[in-house]
Amino acid sequence: MRSHEMTKGVQRAPHRALLKSLGLTDREIHQPIIGIASAQSEVVPGHQHLNQIVEAVKAGIRMGGGTPMTFPTIGVCDGLAMNHKGMHYSLASRELIADSIETMVEAHCFDGLVLVPNCDKIVPGMLMAAARLNIPAIVISGGAMLAGEVDGKPVDLSSVFEAVGAVHQGKLSETELKVLEEHACPTCGSCSGMYTANSMNCMTEALGMALPGNGTIPAVYAHRIRLAKETGTRIVEMVASQLLPSAVLTPSAFHNALRVDMALGCSTNTLLHLTALAHEAKVPFDLELVNTISRSTPNLCRLSPVGTDHIEDLHKAGGIPAVLKALSEQTLIDETAITVSGKSILDGLPLAPFISKNEKVLRSAQTPYSQTGGLQVLWGNLAPNGAVVKKSAVSEKMMQHTGPARVFDDEASAVAAIQAGAIQKGDVLVIRYEGPKGGPGMREMLSPTATLSGMGLDDSVALITDGRFSGATRGAAIGHVSPEAQEGGPIAWVCEGDLIEIDIEKGRLELLVDAETLSKRKAVFVPKKHVLTGYLKRYAQMVTSAAEGAVLK
Repeated sequence: MRSHEMTKGVQRAPHRALLKSLGLTDREIHQPIIGIASAQSEVVPGHQHLNQIVEAVKAGIRMGGGTPMTFPTIGVCDGLAMNHKGMHYSLASRELIADSIETMVEAHCFDGLVLVPNCDKIVPGMLMAAARLNIPAIVISGGAMLAGEVDGKPVDLSSVFEAVGAVHQGKLSETELKVLEEHACPTCGSCSGMYTANSMNCMTEALGMALPGNGTIPAVYAHRIRLAKETGTRIVEMVASQLLPSAVLTPSAFHNALRVDMALGCSTNTLLHLTALAHEAKVPFDLELVNTISRSTPNLCRLSPVGTDHIEDLHKAGGIPAVLKALSEQTLIDETAITVSGKSILDGLPLAPFISKNEKVLRSAQTPYSQTGGLQVLWGNLAPNGAVVKKSAVSEKMMQHTGPARVFDDEASAVAAIQAGAIQKGDVLVIRYEGPKGGPGMREMLSPTATLSGMGLDDSVALITDGRFSGATRGAAIGHVSPEAQEGGPIAWVCEGDLIEIDIEKGRLELLVDAETLSKRKAVFVPKKHVLTGYLKRYAQMVTSAAEGAVLK
C-alpha cells in the first residue's frame, strides 16, 4: 500500500508517533488510509452541509476496514461572485483545487481518495486531481437544492436573476422581487436547475466516477447519506482491487458523458471542464467530437432554465440511470466502459431506478424534444477555433439570426446598456476581453443574459462572448469564442454596427466584413492592458484557450 511509505518500518516510528497524536491506533495506522477531500464551507450553499456527507463517508470507510482522514479544499460560489470582480477567480479556482488535492495526497501517501464537492469549479477540479494522481478515487457530491415555490409555481435562482430585468422593465415590482428572493433557494445544495454544478455532478455518473444517484439525489434526502456510506465502503474495495481512474476515464467514458450531456441539455461549461479533464486523463478530445455526438443524440430532458422542472424531478423520473437506459435502447452508450462500481456502466445500474416514470420530465428516445443534442459548437471567421451554445435553450426564432453588433469591452458596460434600454430587438451583443487571459478568468455572465430574459429580449437579441455563461442562462448566448480577444482573435476586430450572422443548426458564426477590412483591423490590433497582481497575474500568463479547456501550461 502507498501509505506504508509513511507508516511501515523502524525508520517510520516518528511518523507513527505523529499519527498516534491524532488518536489513531496501530490497527488504524496499518489499514488502508483514505483521504477525503472536502469542499465544506460556510460560504457556499451547496457546501454548507458537506460535513454530514463526510461523516457518512467516514462511517462507510470504517465499515469497509479503512482509516479516513479529511482535508479541505477551497470553493467559490458562482452566484455570490457573479457580476463583480469575484468572478475573475471562479474558473481560476479550478486549478488551485486540483493542485491542492495533488499536494495533500502525494505529501501524505494516501491509498485512496474520496472527493466531496458540489458546485461549479469544485467538481471538475477534483476530477482533474483524480486523473492526475491516478490512485483509487471516487466522487460523492452534496446533492441538489430543492426548488422553491411562489404562487404554486416552482422558482429557483435563475428566476431571481431574470426578475431583476423584469423590475428594470417595469414588469415586476420590487415587492414581488422580494418574495422571489425569500423563496427561490429554500434548502442547502447546488442550485436546483440543470446549471453547471448539477450538470457536472451528472457527468460524474456518466463518466463512471461516482455511484448511481450521485448526480440527482437532492441534498436534503436521507438517500444521499446512505449513498455516502456506500461510497466510503466502496473506496476501500477499490484500493484492494487497485481500480484506478485510468481504467475508468477512458475514451468510452467521455463518449458516454457527451451522450448524457446532449440528452440532458447541460450547461455549456461542461465542454470546458470535460476538455480539461480529458487533458489530465490523456484522452483525445476535441470540439469536433462534440458535434459528431450531438448530431446523433436525442435531447430527452429540458430542466430549468429551459423548462419548469428541476433536478428533484429528474431524480424521481429515474435520474442518470434512466437516461443511460434510454440511450442504451438506441445503442448510443458504449457498454464497455467500467465504472467505480467495478462493473460496466449498464451492469452497475439499479434494477428499478424509477420512482415515478414521467415523460414530461424525461422523454423516451422515440419522443425526444429534438433529434439532436442540447449543445452545439459553432465555427466561422468569428470563431476559428470554435464557440459553444446551449441549443436547447435557444428560441426557434433565434436559430438563424443576422444583426448589427453592439460592442462592449467588458460585462459591466454591457449590463449598463441593457438596463438603460439601449439594446434593441435584433441586436447582437458582443462582450469581449472576458476570456481566460483577457478577463482574466473567463467570467460567467448570468446578469446580462438574465436581464435580457427578464426584459423579454431573449428571443430577439443574441449575445456573443469570449467569456462564458452560467448554466442558468437561456437564449442565443454564444460563449467560449476562440481565439479570445486578448490573444488577437477575430472577436477583437468587431466594430459597432458590423453585421454578424448566426446559424446554430449549421454550426456557423460569421462576421460579415470583407477579408481586406479585417486584415487592416488586425494589423492595428493592440491587446487590452491589465494591471494584475498575485494569482490572477500568474493565471493570465499560464492559461490556455477555452478550446483547450482553459488549462494551465
